[in-house]
Amino acid sequence: MAGTTARFTDPGVKLHHFADEVLVRCPECGGCALVLARLGDECEHRWIGDQEHTRRRLRCGCGHTVDAFPGSRAFGGPADPYFRLPLWLDADCRGRRLWAYNPAHLDLLEGYVGAGLRERATAPASMTLLARLPAWVKSAKHRDDVLRTIRRLRATVPPGLSAAG
Repeated sequence: MAGTTARFTDPGVKLHHFADEVLVRCPECGGCALVLARLGDECEHRWIGDQEHTRRRLRCGCGHTVDAFPGSRAFGGPADPYFRLPLWLDADCRGRRLWAYNPAHLDLLEGYVGAGLRERATAPASMTLLARLPAWVKSAKHRDDVLRTIRRLRATVPPGLSAAG
């Protein structure tokens, strides 16, 4: 099959492992912006009521910047878990949504989908990001379409876009 690798082992990561840098659509210009969890070496925390909140920054090349201590996080679905903005890496694939938080998330999806042999992570495998993927993404018969969509999404990432930039 085109684009398949021999073997892929689930590294056991969960969706929140990709949430330190999330590519979103800027609410001002519609371009690609970053939602950052780490500002410098440390995360800044604040207690609001009885809940601990971590400071997040929305930053776009157009100059739009927002610092906030968003409330509850909502992981999953094509919106960032903090500001609830639409993800930049979101596209139609076979009549469904294929999305990722950032290029590293795309790398994981591409490695998994492109593998001819997929090995499960050590327990608890049912809780990993890859174990929770919908069946249509995992299906070998959709492999070429999913990989094509991943490559199309990757091509939309502006060069040099990262927390350091």
